[in-house]
Parts: sequence; structure tokens; C-alpha cells
Amino acid sequence: MKQILMAEPNISEGRNLDLVQQVVAAVRAVPGVTVADYSSDADHNRSVISFVGEPAAVLEGAKALALKTYELIDMTQHHGEHPRQGAIDVCAFIPIRNVTSAEAVSIAKQFGKFVGELGVPVYFYEDAATRPERTSLPDLRKGEYEALPTKLADPKWAPDEGPAVFNPRAGALVTGARFPLEAFNANLRTTELTIAQNIAKAVRHISGGFRYVRGLGFPLEEKGMVQVSMNLINYTKTPLHRVLETIRSEAARYGVTVAETEIVGPIPMDALQEIVRFYLQCHEFKSEQVLEMALIEES
Repeated sequence: MKQILMAEPNISEGRNLDLVQQVVAAVRAVPGVTVADYSSDADHNRSVISFVGEPAAVLEGAKALALKTYELIDMTQHHGEHPRQGAIDVCAFIPIRNVTSAEAVSIAKQFGKFVGELGVPVYFYEDAATRPERTSLPDLRKGEYEALPTKLADPKWAPDEGPAVFNPRAGALVTGARFPLEAFNANLRTTELTIAQNIAKAVRHISGGFRYVRGLGFPLEEKGMVQVSMNLINYTKTPLHRVLETIRSEAARYGVTVAETEIVGPIPMDALQEIVRFYLQCHEFKSEQVLEMALIEES
């Protein structure tokens, strides 16, 4: 049976859309790879690119992306709201169909070795982590790009691949394998950043919120709003609708409403199934009822 693996690299450029398209084109040029989605955010100055294919093809796509990204992006010139420490900040490999976690980890390790040989420090995270304290992306990214010279001089921050030497242009890469997450943002009708930050604290696990939510508050200067930006790292245990309803409740305390929400990148059909069940009160709804799903199964 055909294997499908997804790669989801986040690159540190969201304003120069021509540059982003060049990176996407490099991935599309790899045989056997399909770009499922890509999106850019100017305030975050970050783009998320998602592509799928057989594991070997996805690895080649990731290598092509790395070469083009390191050619075009100079981290010494980067400024944005989103935490980051490298031109490719993070690249996750996600099993989609007939791929085990161990196989995804193997691809991540091969990719990390390739990038390390380019002279970029590489850290493995989530299922590929080499030690418990390196499992979490926020922990690995603490201090961001600006802290790398100091961190790399400390033996406990020796990279898993590549030199323990600061690379000013490329920064550092975090790569690994993980469960499919939902990158979900809620934009609020206010310019008061403290409101978004307080709501992020209310929903994220590290400060007492939902177990499988990470979140931060950011200003969206172009839109004249603020954002609660989140990663829902296990939608089966913390469904999206539960988080959104909590955000609405918390926002109401400040007399603020949710203007819009954003899903960044692909989302699993099972996650959408739970959203339909909640908001339509259609408790027996199954994703198999979606017409296009039947057509996919027939193809």
C-alpha cells in the first residue's frame, strides 16, 4: 500500500512573497512531491509550507527546500513577531498513511544529518528527540536566534548534528517527527496586546490551560488587531472547538470579540469531524459522509 508522509517546514520569511514562491518552486520540482498548502504571515514574518509524498520523495523535497532557503534567507536581517531561531526554524515530518513514527523519525534524522553537513546546527525534537529535555520545541527555541552564540558555547547545548558554531546567516534548525497538530489563531477586535497575552496564558498548558495547547499573544499591526496564536498538539484530547469557546469566554471579560480565526496549513479530517459535531450538534456525523472522501477512496 502507498505510503504518505508529510513535511511541514516553517521558514523565516513572510513578507517577500517572491522569495517564498522560489522556495515552494524548489519543492515542487522534486518528482513525487505534492505541495498541499503554503501560507505567509507578514507580521510573524514566517511561512508554513506543507508537502506530501512517499517518504523518500519527501526527504528529497526537504533537502531541496533547505538548499534554496539557505541560499535566499539571511537571519541577520530577520525581524518578526513569531519566535524563531533559524532560516528554517522547524521542519516536522508527520506520518499520514502507512508510515510509522519510527519511519518518520528516520527521515527526520537523515534530513538533520544533511543540514548539519551544510554547516547548520541541528536539534532533534518530539519523537526524534535524543534526550527528554529536547522534546519540546519551545524549550529548544528558548532565547531564539539572538541567544544562539551563547547557547552553542555551552556543552549542554551541543547540537545533535552540525557544528557547535554559530551560523549567523542560517541560525539553527529543529527537526523531528510528531503527531499532526493544528496551527490555529484567533484574531481579536482590539489593539491591546495584553488582552491577547492574558488569553494565551488562560488556554495554554504551561500556565494552567489545556494540556495540549501552546499559545502566545501577538500584535497584528497590518490588521489593527491582536492575535492569540496557538498550536494544538493533540486534537483528539483537546479539540479545537473547546479552545475557541474558551477564548470567546475570556475575551468577553474584556468586552472584546473574536473577529476571525485562522487555520494555518492542512488539518486532519477527523479534527474537522469534531468541529461539525459540536457546532452543528450533529453528534453522529462521520467524515466518511463527505462526498469527496468517497471519491478519494475510489481513486
